[in-house]
Amino acid sequence: MASPHQTHPIDSRSTDQLAAHSLQLRLVDTFDVAAHGNWLQADARGFHAALPHDDDLAQLASAVADRRTTGVFDATAKQPDTPVATVSSWPAELTVSPGRTVSTWAISSVTVAPTHRRRGIARALIEGELRTAAAMGHPLAALTVSESTIYERFGFGAAAFGTNWTIDTRRTGWAGRSASGRLHFVIAAQTRDELCAVFDRARLHVPGELQVWDGLWDTVLGLAPDLLDSESRSAAERGRSLRVVRYDDESGVAQGFAIYSVSGGDSDFSAHQVDLQYLLAASDDAYSALWRFIIEMDLVTLVKATLLSVDEPLAWQLSDPRAATVTRDSHLWLRILDVVAALEARQFGTAQFGAAPLSTAVTVGLEVSDPLDFTTGRYLLEVDELGAGKASRINELPTHAAALTLGITELSSIYLGGVSAATLVRAGRVTEHRAGDAIAVDQLFRASRAPRLSVWF
Repeated sequence: MASPHQTHPIDSRSTDQLAAHSLQLRLVDTFDVAAHGNWLQADARGFHAALPHDDDLAQLASAVADRRTTGVFDATAKQPDTPVATVSSWPAELTVSPGRTVSTWAISSVTVAPTHRRRGIARALIEGELRTAAAMGHPLAALTVSESTIYERFGFGAAAFGTNWTIDTRRTGWAGRSASGRLHFVIAAQTRDELCAVFDRARLHVPGELQVWDGLWDTVLGLAPDLLDSESRSAAERGRSLRVVRYDDESGVAQGFAIYSVSGGDSDFSAHQVDLQYLLAASDDAYSALWRFIIEMDLVTLVKATLLSVDEPLAWQLSDPRAATVTRDSHLWLRILDVVAALEARQFGTAQFGAAPLSTAVTVGLEVSDPLDFTTGRYLLEVDELGAGKASRINELPTHAAALTLGITELSSIYLGGVSAATLVRAGRVTEHRAGDAIAVDQLFRASRAPRLSVWF
C-alpha cells in the first residue's frame, strides 16, 4: 500500500511550468516494475553512472519503493516512457540537537538529462518538492549535493560539512586511548540488524544525522548493488571485497562497526591501501578501538576515509597528526520551511550538552528574507533557562534583544550550530543590529560536536 507522501497530489505550479515546454511532470508508481525500472535507469544516467545490471534492478527498486518518485517526461522523445528528469523524496527524522529530532523532507536523485538542459526543469522540480513538503507540514527539507552552486537560490544552506582523510600510516602510530572491549570479524549478512540498531542509537547524539532507509545498510555492507558504484560491480562483486569488524563492550554489547576494503600491494606486498567505507561508533571506546585497528593494520601504508566530521577526535589520537591529509567540503544542505516549528524542535545553549542551565532566559530577534517566500518575516525566539525555545512571528523586532537580519539560506546554515553567525557577519552574509548580537546568537545555537551526516542520500 502506498504511503501518504507517495500519493500527495503533484505540485500544480511546477506541472504548469513544465507543460509550457511540452513536458509532463508526474508521479511514478514504484509498484509498476517497468515504469520504476525506467526511472532508475534515468537516475543512473543522470549521475553518469553505469546502467544497473538486470539482476540488480529488482533489489534497487525494492530498496527505494517507499519513496515519492517523480519524473519529467517528453512525449516527443525516442524513449517517451523513460523520464528526462528525476527526483525522489520521503519524510525522515533529522537529529537537530542531542536527543531531539524533527520531521524533514529528504530530497534525492535530482537529475536532468543533458538533452533537456536550460528549460527550467531543475527549478520546477526543486520548487515543487519544497511546496509539497510545506503542504505536508515538514519544517525542513534536506539534501546532499553533487553541485554546490545550485541550491542556495532555493534557500538551502550548507549546515554540516564532511572531511576526506588520507593517512600515511608509515608516519604515524596510535596515541589514543586503549579500549576495554573486544573486536570481532563478522559476516555482513548476519550483522545487518545489529548495525541498524547501533546506528539508530548513535544518530540521536549527532546533529545532522538522518534516519536512513533500511536498504542503505544492504548497500553499505555489500549485500545490495550500489547505483553509483564507479566500477559498476554487481552486489556479489562488491560484497566479496568488503570486511566487517564489530566492537563489543565489556558486557558483550555491540557498540560499533568498521566496514572496509583492502587493495594494492601488487608491487610491494607490505604497501596495501585500506578504504574505510563506513565507521560507526556509539561510544568513545568503540571509536578508539575501531580506528586503532585500522591505523595499526599490518601490511598497510595508506588509509582513506570520507564523510568524516570536521572535529574528528582522530586528529588528536595520531602520534603524528601531519600524517593525515584532510580536505573539507559541504555535505548536508538544509532548507527551513517553517521557522517557528524548526526553532522549537531543537534545544539551545549549554543545557543541550548536559551542562548547567542558562543563568537567565535569552531572547533573540530574527528578520528573515526568503526568495520563495515560505518564511519571509520577523520572528522572536525566547529561550528559557533549561534551553527550551519558544518561537513566534512578530511585527517588529524588540529593541532590548539581540537581533539579526539574514536570509533563509543563512539561517538554515546556522540552525544546527555548525556555522557561526558571527563568521557570516564578517563575510557580509548576515547583519547584526548591534555589535555583539551575532555572538549572542552563536552562544545559543552552537553544538557540542560539529554537525555531521555520515551517509549520502
